[in-house]
Amino acid sequence: MSQDVAEVITATDPVEIARALIRCQSVTPDEGGALIFLRELLTDAGFEAEIVRFSEEGTADVDNLFAKIGSGAPHLTFAGHTDVVPPGEECRWQHPPFAAEIDGDMLFGRGAVDMKGAVACFAAAALDYLSATGEPKGTISFLITGDEEGVSINGTRKLLAWAKERGETFDHALVGEPTNPNALGDMIKIGRRGSLSGTITITGKQGHSAYPHLAKNPMRGLAKVMHALLDEPLDTGTHEFDPSTLEVTSVDTGNPAFNVIPAEVTIRFNSRFNNLHTAESLRARVEKQVETALECSGLTGSIAFEPNAAEAFLTEAGDIAALLSETIKAETGLTPALSTTGGTSDARYIKDYCPVIEFGLVGQTMHQIDERVDIADLTALTAIYRTFLTRYFDRFGD
Repeated sequence: MSQDVAEVITATDPVEIARALIRCQSVTPDEGGALIFLRELLTDAGFEAEIVRFSEEGTADVDNLFAKIGSGAPHLTFAGHTDVVPPGEECRWQHPPFAAEIDGDMLFGRGAVDMKGAVACFAAAALDYLSATGEPKGTISFLITGDEEGVSINGTRKLLAWAKERGETFDHALVGEPTNPNALGDMIKIGRRGSLSGTITITGKQGHSAYPHLAKNPMRGLAKVMHALLDEPLDTGTHEFDPSTLEVTSVDTGNPAFNVIPAEVTIRFNSRFNNLHTAESLRARVEKQVETALECSGLTGSIAFEPNAAEAFLTEAGDIAALLSETIKAETGLTPALSTTGGTSDARYIKDYCPVIEFGLVGQTMHQIDERVDIADLTALTAIYRTFLTRYFDRFGD
């Protein structure tokens, strides 16, 4: 074990753990050393830890980490990811994206918020808990993927199945995604909207714009398709969920010329939908809307839906959500809202194995240039996780 890692373990300092993780250039699907660092950190603290690689034809191989300490129930797993989105133009960063520099009260770096910071906080909290209590009255584990920001094929979904085959049973899961909109303690996620993306192709016939009778302009069908997709609301929402949405995110002909009628136009869209829909029912709706619009236009076309659509879900983690809410209020004075807003996360896979909730850092700078986290929030989140571990095993342990 390196001297740097030894010092981190001794201090159980979330800031130093976070800095070590940020310095690993783990842009999806590259592991970048982040999981190796975590494995070493946790193994030296007594965890059994293994890096597991999954593969699938047509996708990149992805490394994932499973680590655990203790045995039996209750089994609390902390789930998250160390992969990050690309930093973009590094010259535009105030501090280099993988330097993990501290400027004033802020720690800068890609993944500081999403979500190496929360991984560091839970690791620090778990190590401190174990140093005070020895092994837990049950099991603590880490499910950490390197494929959350990517296509999510060789990540958490396969890691969960792998763990189940080895006899692991999870009682509750806590995901450390950045759930808070403004301040630490604002929000716990108790579910997520679904997500469905697709590409619509409207097919015409290329020709000279001065001779439109010899061509068939696919753009003439664009307005009708857009009207069909966007004008009628999907729903008005539910008590737990906001109204479902569908947004067109790009329109492209691939045509740079003014005097050429394009052969086709492609429309890309993304829907975030509540539990009034499923991915399958929404596919059928969109297909019918597009088919009708194209018939009215006298054009043909096709739809290709992206794989791995996420279904909307609500967790059944009433007891654990209440326990975490009590802990957050005790540590911050805030009563968190129980929400289903935002994007998707790997909680959509975990829900099939155990009740799952999400709570992490403030998400205002995630995926942005100069992503950063307030050092005080790292300390506070570690304190929340640390108190939660004590309360969890006191509540659910033997």
